[in-house]
Amino acid sequence: MSDTLLASIAGLPEFLSFFLLAVVLVLVFCRLYTWVTPHDELALIKDNNVAAAVAFAGALIGFALPLSSAITHSLSLTDCAIWGAIALLIQVVTFAVVRFALKQLPQRIQNGELAAGVFSAGCSVAIGLINAASMTY
Repeated sequence: MSDTLLASIAGLPEFLSFFLLAVVLVLVFCRLYTWVTPHDELALIKDNNVAAAVAFAGALIGFALPLSSAITHSLSLTDCAIWGAIALLIQVVTFAVVRFALKQLPQRIQNGELAAGVFSAGCSVAIGLINAASMTY
């Protein structure tokens, strides 16, 4: 094998470690987020509720952005896990703030009001971008 190929493969264990940690954090985020929200996103999405799908997709992207930054800037798996957990908490708090700002948000999403879903998603992505940019340690 060439030296370049060996050098590339040498990074595979670290890649897999960070990737698997990220997958676990995304699964934890999905579970926690769906537990915190008063509506069942997955059931609504299965029922073809576009507002729920948009809001949930926005929350996932809003979490994945800072998680990506945490992976990029972290010094170790533990460091990445800590900053990933911080990103998770910020995204959950974002839903709580948006819910407070937009009265009856969960009910409006359950009713399929696309405007509510898009607003929730937009807030999640905006906070995710700010959160990711703030992770420049």
